[in-house]
Amino acid sequence: MELIVGGLCVGGVLIVALGLLIMNVFRVVREYERLVVFRLGRCIGAKGPGLVVLIPFVDEPRKVDLREQVREIGHQVCITNDNAPINIDFLWYFKVLDATSSVIQVGSFEQAAQGMATTTLRSVIGGIPLDDVLSKREHINQVLRTRLDEVTERWGVKVTNVEIREIIAPREVQDAMNRQMAAERVRRATVTESEGTRDAAINVAEGQKKKAILEAEGDRQSNILRAEGFAQALQTIFKAAQGIDQKTMTLQYFDALKALGASPSTKYIFPLEFTSMIEGVLSKK
Repeated sequence: MELIVGGLCVGGVLIVALGLLIMNVFRVVREYERLVVFRLGRCIGAKGPGLVVLIPFVDEPRKVDLREQVREIGHQVCITNDNAPINIDFLWYFKVLDATSSVIQVGSFEQAAQGMATTTLRSVIGGIPLDDVLSKREHINQVLRTRLDEVTERWGVKVTNVEIREIIAPREVQDAMNRQMAAERVRRATVTESEGTRDAAINVAEGQKKKAILEAEGDRQSNILRAEGFAQALQTIFKAAQGIDQKTMTLQYFDALKALGASPSTKYIFPLEFTSMIEGVLSKK
């Protein structure tokens, strides 16, 4: 009985040992992973993806993730160019391009990059005034990404992006900024109101100008029409006068004298041409 129990224990140990041996010999590497293998201390390169066969107790693997990663840099106190203390936190995105270099060139590239990121952040913010820090985030992101990428490139790591999440200015600076924004809004409202008043005055003046032009044009057209009517009347009278002869004029004078004679007045007026008109009538007879 004791032999059977002992045999089972030995068999179990052998099975576990065999399982561990198989796990150490055969490794399944995913598509986004690589195994950097050290054989007796010497790097023989990155293996994978797929099934990788290792020599037990000889090969030492280090797994590297090739996917893009994101890390957070907590609030960092930075001093701007105009000596204003601010708190900044940001995210940085990176991707391993060379698995071998990321293992043998630096002990922990994430810690190294994080320390470099905070140092670079303080350096960049120290050369920029507060107003530019608050208004030029994209520029700061670009500068941080470029400087970090210059350092991490030799580690086989690519910094793909840097994004500042929050900038916290001191309370007195925030109060001053709020007052400045309120004053700016008042200024814009005043400018908008004055521009509206100016545009309204211009529109009224333009309307009055057009009205005066239309009235003047109407008067001119009216005067032209009256002058044309008067000219036509004169032409009509002239044409009619051309058809009147001396006899007709004499009869008109007689009619006028007849009208004068019918008047109750005792005074009579004889025109100087009366004798010549009679002579003309008599001579015609």
